Amino acid sequence: MIYRMDQDEDPSMSQALLPEKSGTASRDAALRARARAVIPGGLWGHLNAAKLPEGYPQYFTSAEGCRLRDADGRDYIDFMCSWGPMVLGHRNPAVEEAARRQAAQGDCMNGPAPVLVELAELLVETIAHADWALLAKNGTDATTACVTIARAETGRRKVLVARGSYHGAVPWCSPSLAGVTTEDRAHLLTFDYNDTASLDAAAEAAKGDLAAVIVTAFRHDFGRHQELPTPEFARHLRALCDATGAALILDDVRAGFRIDLAGSWEPLGVRPDLSAFSKAIANGHPLAAVTGRERFRQAATQVYTTGSFWCGAVPMAAAVATITELRRIDGPARMRAMGERLRNGLDALSRQYALPVRQTGPAQMPLMIFDNDPDWAKGDAFCATALRHGAYFHPRHNMFLSCAHTEADIDRALEAAEAGFRAAAAL
Repeated sequence: MIYRMDQDEDPSMSQALLPEKSGTASRDAALRARARAVIPGGLWGHLNAAKLPEGYPQYFTSAEGCRLRDADGRDYIDFMCSWGPMVLGHRNPAVEEAARRQAAQGDCMNGPAPVLVELAELLVETIAHADWALLAKNGTDATTACVTIARAETGRRKVLVARGSYHGAVPWCSPSLAGVTTEDRAHLLTFDYNDTASLDAAAEAAKGDLAAVIVTAFRHDFGRHQELPTPEFARHLRALCDATGAALILDDVRAGFRIDLAGSWEPLGVRPDLSAFSKAIANGHPLAAVTGRERFRQAATQVYTTGSFWCGAVPMAAAVATITELRRIDGPARMRAMGERLRNGLDALSRQYALPVRQTGPAQMPLMIFDNDPDWAKGDAFCATALRHGAYFHPRHNMFLSCAHTEADIDRALEAAEAGFRAAAAL
């Protein structure tokens, strides 16, 4: 299969093929220089483009559907979706109209707007295990609240976490040890994802003091092949928590509303006690949620979780519109279909250019890593070249499909991917 690009076919993509702008002419470079003077490191966290191959933009001026435009006017088909939040696509009309209507009435007030109750009811109706819901602002809020509620209900301290899993950016779970004390993680014990023997060993080490096991919807550690949970592992984990009285916490922050609207482990027939959601819940508006079973309702009233902006009504209205639209169009199925189209096209190009790759994870959240690429040279060359041809891929982090991606978008991205394979093959 050969994908060919003709610049004249789509004027909106032609700017992506222009030569790189010089440092003095680049607005992006000027913004980075200004930022370094007033922001430590220029930018913080996972959105820092300095960690990506050369040529990736840091600043963007607009977005629509599955398209991005950077500060220098170049357009891209977006396969990061703001690192997950854009599940319906940038500036989805139904979501933005709901947000505008609520903003005209009020957002941050002395208490919540009625939409709080509407959203909580919708979450309980949609998520299979949920008997109640609490709202917050980001994924770290939600995972931390889950752990705190589990400890409050059980009266225990120990929490099992999978090695390498990401659950947030506070001391108990941060991937960085800077500023973190031994005491911050004194009651964490580790196991290997999908390994029931290591799970049992960790549980035995916590015997009598096990409050919870927290696990991601699938293994999506940075820079390594992804692993879907095996049914045996998920069932074993559920049985372990039932036998010990510990809470099974599903960290659905990254995958929530992309795999299954009822919860990412619902296809496995395994329901958690507590779940953390964020990212896709409100299509880019800042919101997170904790959902739980009846057993944990009282503990959820006892722990102190709050924030000055946690009752903001606009993100809640956006979330109601987002979930309603995802249900109407069967969003997970749509994203899965486009993800499979992308995966099949990348496989065909891999064979065409005799460059073996491994694609892992759910089709809605794909990752492609080149074989025999220990220094990431092939992956970086592929992504940097595809970027210049108008497709924004990531070489190490799982990517995201949205409901705004169409067959034409996927095919156009595969044309950019072919240029990337040519560059990788030339190394």
